[in-house]
Amino acid sequence: MDSYDYVIVGAGSAGCVLANRLTEDPAASVLLLEAGGEDTADEIHIPAAFPSLFKTKWDWNYETVEQKHTGKTFYWPRGKMLGGCSSINAMIYIRGNRADYDGWRDQHGAEGWGWDDVLPYFKRAEGNQRLDGPLHGTDGPLHVEDRRFTHELSHAWVDSAVDWGLKRTDDFNGESQEGAGVYQVTCKRGRRWSTADAYLRPAMERPNLTVKTGAPATRIVFEGTRAVGVSYLDNGVENTARASAEVILSGGAINSPQLLMVSGVGPAEHLREHGIDVVAALPEVGENLHDHPACGIIWTTRGTTDLVDAATPLGLVRYQLTRRGPLTSNIGEAGAFFSTVDGLAGPDMQIHVVPSLFYENGLREPTVAGFTAAATVVDVASRGRLRLKSANPLWKPEIDPAYYADSKDMDVMIAGLRALVEIGRTGPVKRFLDKPFLPERHDLSDAELAEHVRENSQTLYHPVGTCAIGTVVDPQLRVNGVEGLRVVDASVMPVVPRGNTNAPTIMVAEKAADLIRGS
Repeated sequence: MDSYDYVIVGAGSAGCVLANRLTEDPAASVLLLEAGGEDTADEIHIPAAFPSLFKTKWDWNYETVEQKHTGKTFYWPRGKMLGGCSSINAMIYIRGNRADYDGWRDQHGAEGWGWDDVLPYFKRAEGNQRLDGPLHGTDGPLHVEDRRFTHELSHAWVDSAVDWGLKRTDDFNGESQEGAGVYQVTCKRGRRWSTADAYLRPAMERPNLTVKTGAPATRIVFEGTRAVGVSYLDNGVENTARASAEVILSGGAINSPQLLMVSGVGPAEHLREHGIDVVAALPEVGENLHDHPACGIIWTTRGTTDLVDAATPLGLVRYQLTRRGPLTSNIGEAGAFFSTVDGLAGPDMQIHVVPSLFYENGLREPTVAGFTAAATVVDVASRGRLRLKSANPLWKPEIDPAYYADSKDMDVMIAGLRALVEIGRTGPVKRFLDKPFLPERHDLSDAELAEHVRENSQTLYHPVGTCAIGTVVDPQLRVNGVEGLRVVDASVMPVVPRGNTNAPTIMVAEKAADLIRGS
């Protein structure tokens, strides 16, 4: 049995950060286990190519149960490679709102996780190429830049959103999150910059870091109630690595609670139903699952190009030679944050605009030139849960985010879609928009819009909450009821931040590294 100080399960957005920060101490030995492979595919590194990774070997390819309030299942891509979801995401750099983190502290017992507490960790991670000052970092490992290509449709939409009444912003992570603008991205000179690039590769030469790919974890090994190691598969053979200091789960909002449960930590009755011996009865493991739902309004276009036009051999050669052109697009190029009702602590609506047809997660081949504006509910009221289907750790779990279980989310979505229709009739973007494509008309009643939402919603790829601070882990991210075990990933977020979740996940890992080293 190999022995290390720390065994980290999952080389994703959080695990790569931890592997780097913990091995900065040459006396600390770390094993990083990754179920997927190395991040070698060209499509990983070409920003506009990320949808081509969906439903491939680079994707966990999860699916929810049929949703009671939509009548359909939802496909959930999750990165299965070094870098995890930071190797498969749309690269949008958003931190969330001050109210999110102050809410974690004040309403969920997450002491030490208020905005003033977490801002230094956002800054430590960030290497922003344009923005600096009191709110931004310029020399962190996570390269953040203005995208090298932004389509004219995206610029025109921002201008129209401003004409409609939103303020223009060039920094969604500034003093105010609200407004319309183009997104900054986690790219470096036109190439995706994942946590594998930013954190893991610089640490790979250290003799105190061992990285194993193709090594799915099968269970946490306990002696009594202390976690002492992790069993994992290596070429189909089960091995066990001992952790003399701590086991750290960084598998994300699906894999971390699943591994806890198959290892005996979770809702006792549910575990016994699957023949699992209970190490610690922790009923909230897997509860509080929620995600940002998104739904688009799509138009056909005229007098302009489509982003898909660049997906040619010539476009690829241009990208490879220059790292410029449309393939440097992250697809979701621009957007906005605003409130659909007065009196909120922060915005409840985020917009993502795409200079092409983008629906069904981009898996539908565009048949005509088009433009997509997607409403995203970011102050989510609905809560679901994750449960085991089997004690076998290789089985996919049962995923139920309970989309629209709280009717407030549907109300916010309808208000967001109505705003998008109005913006499409305003300002410079309207000359490019030919006619409605999905839905086929815009004069819909609330009931008809709700039906459009039920039929056409998808994930915005931001599941969180299943090992939340305050119920499953303490503010130091230590799992309640056991010793020697922490969770460090998006599952610890008690409430999803307002915005894309990659930067917040990296922040969680940066802060966790200090908590672990301080202990």
